[in-house]
Amino acid sequence: MVPKIASIGLFGLNAFPVKVEISVSQGVPDIVIGGLADRSVQESVMRIKAAMQNSGMRIGQMKCEINLSPSGVKKSGSGFDLAILTAVLAAAGYVPADLDGKAFIGEVSLAGDICGIPGALAMAIEAAQNGITELYLPAENAAEASVVKDLRVFGVSSAAELTAHLCGRKLLLPVKPEPIGADSFRSELDFADVKGQENVKGAIEVAAAGFHNLLMIGPPGTGKSMIAKRIPSVLPKMSFEESIETTKIYSVAGMLSGESPLVTRRPFRSVSHTASGVGLIGGGSIPRPGEISLAHNGVLFLDELPEFDRKVLETLRQPLENGEITISRAAGAITYPCNIMLVAAMNPCPCGNFGSAIKRCTCTMQQVSKYLGKISQPILDRIDIQTEVASVSYEDLTGNGKSESSAAMAERIAAAREVQRERYKGTEIRSNSGITPDLLHEICVLDEKAEAYMKLAFEKAGLSARAYDRVLKVARTCADLDGSEIIQKKHIARAVGYRSLDRKYWKNALPM
Repeated sequence: MVPKIASIGLFGLNAFPVKVEISVSQGVPDIVIGGLADRSVQESVMRIKAAMQNSGMRIGQMKCEINLSPSGVKKSGSGFDLAILTAVLAAAGYVPADLDGKAFIGEVSLAGDICGIPGALAMAIEAAQNGITELYLPAENAAEASVVKDLRVFGVSSAAELTAHLCGRKLLLPVKPEPIGADSFRSELDFADVKGQENVKGAIEVAAAGFHNLLMIGPPGTGKSMIAKRIPSVLPKMSFEESIETTKIYSVAGMLSGESPLVTRRPFRSVSHTASGVGLIGGGSIPRPGEISLAHNGVLFLDELPEFDRKVLETLRQPLENGEITISRAAGAITYPCNIMLVAAMNPCPCGNFGSAIKRCTCTMQQVSKYLGKISQPILDRIDIQTEVASVSYEDLTGNGKSESSAAMAERIAAAREVQRERYKGTEIRSNSGITPDLLHEICVLDEKAEAYMKLAFEKAGLSARAYDRVLKVARTCADLDGSEIIQKKHIARAVGYRSLDRKYWKNALPM
């Protein structure tokens, strides 16, 4: 009988089933691996030989020829080590050869320890979908994989431990899934600490309720970064499906913490303007997720927006529109999800005081125009809400009164999100920002006054077709916050007002 051991491969977020087939003949002890295995897989021969020797096991006079099926799909990484080791152990008689319904993934060290691997959750989901009932993987990945339904997960620490279990000498217990309850996270940062800026808080409330992109523009020291860091405190809790999606990305990136098997808090990724295109959108020979994917279902914060390289910013255009990023390489194309709320902050000019009523701007109009021209109109079109962050008055700064808390804002945002959840039940849409063109006018119903105001605003402001769609989506969110199913004139007026800054600041901007 030729042992066939199930394993799972991974390319980006895409997991795929692999069968490890082994044929044994008498001869010089050796292990040969075929099936489009790259160098990292071929090196498993050295690791497995040393692991068996250090675990008190021998290959004997066996020549082991191993094929990783399907042979036409390239295999990479050290995650096949455990399956290959199990196949060799089965051929040598150390473990039973009949291992149907079981799959093995993990890296084997020279000492025989089973080491953690990235992407365990994605591989566990693929295993369950392919009829695997028992998954054996490194103990450090076991909690992560245990959240998959209808799959018994066994955390393995060493080759000797695996052998004892499969032979029935010392059985391992399946890992119990950790209960995934409501996220008890409470941010120490609270909007109650933000003095004044009520218009900005209102804009953030609309942005968070509909998951809309947001731009804050104002002089230095007005609290743009301080405000942005408090946005997670008002975002709605993640659903289980969103948590699984985000956890898969962090698992592939090797960034899961040991505190929880799932990412249950919406990500907040703050990116420096020194970031490269690869760092922002992902890349590499085997493309890894970038910051835009690590922020999936959460916030991507870009501070000092005009300081980013123009070419780097332009790479965001397609992902912001489609909610996913596809990276093509010779080995294949990888698609990572990136359904994010983009939050950006910027000064209005190099010195930061253009338009300020308090400090005089020292920049020439050409400098201001060139600075603003670093941000293209297509990028601005994809930002639903623009708001000015003005200098705080002395009275607001020194007043004893507390501003509205994050908890109060979060309650209204959660109520609006619940309305959207019910509205989009049975579709792939999760928030108003994701309304598809075919449903836009069915969902965004305007009364007569709102229709007339929208027509006037479109003609006077010279809105693009994309900007028109986004104004309607923001107006839909404003109506949801008001508890109105019909979009009224005040909702359209508010949404149009959130798109006025590009006409104020970028009207005469010089393109780079």
